[in-house]
Amino acid sequence: MTEVAEVVVKNNTHYRQEIKAKSHSFLADVPQSEGGQEEGPTPHELLLAALGACTSMTVKMYAERKGWPIEEVVVTLREEKVPDPENGSRTIPRILRDVKVKGDLNDEQVTALRSIADKCPIHKLLSGPKQIDTELALNN
Repeated sequence: MTEVAEVVVKNNTHYRQEIKAKSHSFLADVPQSEGGQEEGPTPHELLLAALGACTSMTVKMYAERKGWPIEEVVVTLREEKVPDPENGSRTIPRILRDVKVKGDLNDEQVTALRSIADKCPIHKLLSGPKQIDTELALNN
């Protein structure tokens, strides 16, 4: 059975959030222009980081399983707003993902790795069907 991910996020100071994942702790915040202190990445940056880390890991693991000589994977991500093709008065988010691999690879291997990048679990989570259930209770 696959391990279930659990993260606890607690409001720390104003908009700064303390994030705990297993034994790891880190912060998220918003820019000063939005009332934060910029003491950590924004939620959007964390989302992009999750996709980038997962993409890099997936590409690296696949190449290693195939015995392909891959030295490095660098994933650069950017989120932008683009016109909604279904409603021109709105915009939708678009994530641009640029994957660079370093290694002695042929064109066929590069094509296979490009396809594998879309198979990382976070890519599937973001692009596939999902359900988010929210419970809210007082914590007195």
